[in-house]
Amino acid sequence: MSRALRLAALPNCETSFADISSAFASKRELEAALAALAPNRTETEALLRLWTTYCRSDQRPPGGLSAWPSWTIWLVLGGRGAGKTRTGAEWVRGVALGQPGFLEPGAERIALVGETHAAVRDVMVEGPSGILAVHGRRADRPTWQPSLRRLQWPNGAIAQAFSSEDPDGLRGPQFGAAWADELAKWRHPDETWDMLQFGLRLGQRPREIVTTTPRPIPLLKRLLAEPRVAVSRAATRDNARHLAPAFLKNVVGRYAGTRLGRQELDGELVEEREDGLWTRDRIEASRVAAAPDLIRIVVAVDPPVSSGRRADSCGIVVAGIDSAGCGYVLADATVRAAKPAEWAARALAAWRRWSADALVVETNQGGEMVQAVLREVDPGVPVTPVHASRGKYLRAEPVALLYEQGRVRHVGAFPELEDEMADFGPGGLSTGRSPDRLDALVWAVTDLMLRPAGAPRIRML
Repeated sequence: MSRALRLAALPNCETSFADISSAFASKRELEAALAALAPNRTETEALLRLWTTYCRSDQRPPGGLSAWPSWTIWLVLGGRGAGKTRTGAEWVRGVALGQPGFLEPGAERIALVGETHAAVRDVMVEGPSGILAVHGRRADRPTWQPSLRRLQWPNGAIAQAFSSEDPDGLRGPQFGAAWADELAKWRHPDETWDMLQFGLRLGQRPREIVTTTPRPIPLLKRLLAEPRVAVSRAATRDNARHLAPAFLKNVVGRYAGTRLGRQELDGELVEEREDGLWTRDRIEASRVAAAPDLIRIVVAVDPPVSSGRRADSCGIVVAGIDSAGCGYVLADATVRAAKPAEWAARALAAWRRWSADALVVETNQGGEMVQAVLREVDPGVPVTPVHASRGKYLRAEPVALLYEQGRVRHVGAFPELEDEMADFGPGGLSTGRSPDRLDALVWAVTDLMLRPAGAPRIRML
């Protein structure tokens, strides 16, 4: 975008200056644009000190400059290095100074709660993105008093440090605002959170920010379900320009798509159910980087009953087996809300891509029609029809046992398929939707490993 276009994108004087950053690729370009608008030096420096001038949209307090936004808790979920600490520190700064869009009037007493006292000191206060670091002007910068575990601003505002190791330490003090960091790592999350809520009783409307990489703990699930909680999300890749290239290449590249990567890098809440047939740990243990030579490959298709926007997905999973009898899941080509011709083309594309031996197709719902649709696209495709005579759970149990025995591997990561596996129990998926990807997986593995095999032939991948 040219400078002229970017200048044209600047908001006029009646709009919030917080949206200005979306028109520029860097702070240097923003400085140049401000110079072109010819404000005086003092005004320019003041604008550039505003965090909301150049932060990402997910780092701005929800509700913009509204004096009374609907939320009382701002939950910031993010991956490692996504900028959560900076977001929390800037929010505390804005709250302590009473800046527009944060808390007006400012809070006189603020609680800082971390996993340990050391974490509060080293990350939230003294860290490179901590509270002390985000105060550019010496006149506004608070003083850290380590022996008292508190920060004191020149305007009189005070922030006190607390640890989740000692929930009772929050008994007695009262606050108008709070920053809770890495909530999902707290030693005593429920007790500490409860004591913090009892202390938030100063001012007209106390507020708090929670910054954390998510883990499926009950407290976090409850917060996500509460209407008074505003949620922001950010992935590690959203902050890529502030991270080391080697980190992005080695760490992000290695863990992308895995359970750990989705939690620690994408900031997702990755769950599993207690009565599920598969556990996340078992799925992770099955992961490999590549498959060996395979003697047979199939593409399994679980066709939807209907088509249209609200139709079930068409589950399409590619799997193979090696000469030692070990199965390998090679691809998840599932397609959503597709017409018959579309999912048939997708399945045949996977069959060709992997030089598969057969298309294994469930025929419970219009079996002849399903085969006819596939053969209409390609008359020569070898279709192996299968009919479900037992329920989904009973069909899946022997396949889950193969995973427990370490006889099925995942070549890479298949997040959506693995979510269905971890959420599948006696009653199906917790959402009530059809487990289309899982069904296709079960058909593929069953055909390869739980039925007599045909004559083998070696193939190179």
